[in-house]
Amino acid sequence: MPLSDTEKLAAIDIGSNSIHLAIAERHGDQLRRIASMSEKVQLAMGLDECNHLSSAVLDRGIECLTRFAGRLGDVNNSRLRVVATNTLRRAVNSQEFIVRANDILPVHIEIISGREEARLIYLGVSHTCPSHQQRFVVDIGGGSTELIIGKNLNPILTESTQMGVAGFTQQFFGDGNINALSFEKAIYVAQKEIIKYGSHYKKTGFEEAVGSSGTIKTIQQAIAGFGLGDEITLAGVEQLKSSLIACGHIDAIDMAGVKSHRKGIFPAGVAILLAIMRVFTFRLLRYCDGALREGVMYDMLSRMDFHDVRDDSVGMLIDRFGVDKKQAKRVAKTAGSLFNQVHKPLGLAIEGEYMLRRAALLHEVGLAIGHSSYHKHSSYLLRHADMAGFSRTDQEKLCLLVRYHRRTINGDDCDRIIKNGGKSLVYLALLLRLSVVANHGRFEISKHQLKLTIDNHHWHVTVKIDRPEHQACVIDIQDEAHWFAKWGICLTVSSV
Repeated sequence: MPLSDTEKLAAIDIGSNSIHLAIAERHGDQLRRIASMSEKVQLAMGLDECNHLSSAVLDRGIECLTRFAGRLGDVNNSRLRVVATNTLRRAVNSQEFIVRANDILPVHIEIISGREEARLIYLGVSHTCPSHQQRFVVDIGGGSTELIIGKNLNPILTESTQMGVAGFTQQFFGDGNINALSFEKAIYVAQKEIIKYGSHYKKTGFEEAVGSSGTIKTIQQAIAGFGLGDEITLAGVEQLKSSLIACGHIDAIDMAGVKSHRKGIFPAGVAILLAIMRVFTFRLLRYCDGALREGVMYDMLSRMDFHDVRDDSVGMLIDRFGVDKKQAKRVAKTAGSLFNQVHKPLGLAIEGEYMLRRAALLHEVGLAIGHSSYHKHSSYLLRHADMAGFSRTDQEKLCLLVRYHRRTINGDDCDRIIKNGGKSLVYLALLLRLSVVANHGRFEISKHQLKLTIDNHHWHVTVKIDRPEHQACVIDIQDEAHWFAKWGICLTVSSV
């Protein structure tokens, strides 16, 4: 449902360096921030060489989220999203953190991909600092750095690089010393990371450069403190580098705009930005006070206004891989009808219908690779595709639905689905199987021809036979009974 002017919208961004909370109200097509909180938790600093998060940093993150949860007040759960970025993408024990956090927060955490993070950052910048020019957006975070080119509200190029101030601090300034050699090493490594994007980005072109988030803001404030203006220039960043080297040690940093909690990571941020400005040859960068959490809220607002970028992603994949649109729509229509008949007794939320419909539309995408085991091909393509709007969790659920829409199901498969989405995902998988089977003949099945009733673990399908070919539908559903039994469901079918 659309967001009213009296409702609040909120986003929590679990970053590698800080965790942020933003609460906003709607004013027309814009959001006005009414409250915000930020705590430097430094999740990335808690990663060891095996990408295992320490218990101490896990506890710090949970304590922070507990405080944030207490500030949500009257924000409706449907108006809140919690996203996590690079560190939880990398951490081998991220599930431990997520399980504990989900017990505290009113909604589940979404781990988003690097490119989805970049898209949302661009959305936050575009809404907060509107421009009609083609722009280069830079966001230097604790665990990653996002590089985006876009125009108006549309990103054109999105990349998330594996360099952030937390990792660079540990690698080049871990002992606290700041010298010319460590600085140049940091700049060199950063240049190596981003040089591969240089020609493509330069060819696409941009008219202005914008930076977002805490690192860029601190650099802008430090340059202003030197009396060099309010914009970030290449000369200004070079001046910061020289001044930091002159300090000699992180503890000796004393610059206007550089807060005490940012001193430790400040040299790494300056080194990364210098590398970016040198590689992409721009000499001026404007700071924008809009980033990931704003992008998350504007993305929510778009969904509420019935433009969901996830549907755009589905449509692009359908076109790209030449999916039979008529069959996809037939299966999606049947899936929607079955869902509406049984979602109440199965306890399925409305978001489940959206997931089921998208899986139905994409279940044959793997035919572009080959007919044999195409369900496995479909799952592979969806797992590895860049799908704007989807969290990694939801994308994995989509993969599993598509993977098990046909053929063999064993006990391990059932456990895998339950682990990723509980009983609800199992029910969606079974509804998709029924929808595919019912449309096996690739002719229209009206919603009045297929009735599904549920009595505990007994599912009964009634098929209305209007044409001889509809009898095949009954036989196909009967054949599914064996696989439904693997899920503890007794499936029966009758015709009228």
